[in-house]
Amino acid sequence: MTTAIRTAPTLETDRTVLRAHALGDFDAYAQMWADPVVCRFIGGKARTREESWMRFLRHAGLWSLIGYGYWAIEDRGTGRFIGEAGFHDMKRDIKPSLEGIPEAGWVLAPEAHGKGIAGEVVARMVAWADETIGAARTVCIIDPENRPSLQVAGRAGYVQVLRTTYHGEPTILFERRPLS
Repeated sequence: MTTAIRTAPTLETDRTVLRAHALGDFDAYAQMWADPVVCRFIGGKARTREESWMRFLRHAGLWSLIGYGYWAIEDRGTGRFIGEAGFHDMKRDIKPSLEGIPEAGWVLAPEAHGKGIAGEVVARMVAWADETIGAARTVCIIDPENRPSLQVAGRAGYVQVLRTTYHGEPTILFERRPLS
């Protein structure tokens, strides 16, 4: 696994630009994470502005420390921040351990839901990971009730490994092997 990448490279899809988070994104970012619809399957509760700030700050650190991280998702047509996606290693207290394995995640602001944007973004980021990270596999965890994310994961090549719990809540662990 490489750690030579110090900041998010810019990637593009038909409708989005995946790029490093910028300070100018923060208000839209905090608004997204304060929305109960967004958080329903990610922790179950809306985040305060302070909690969002702490989460926002970690994005730069991920890239500089482990060589991969999260991208801000920008709507290509409007330039607006509409979500984030990428890979992290959160040292989660979960069984089995995911430590050292790039874990994929994605989240979109409500105005971007239901338009196929998540699938487009996740396909691009896993292609980047296959070319760049050099990991034997990537993983993701998804709430079993989050049907849209379950579909996105399946289309991106993630397969269910097992059902487990995280913070006392049911979750499904998926993995994806790079395409050869």
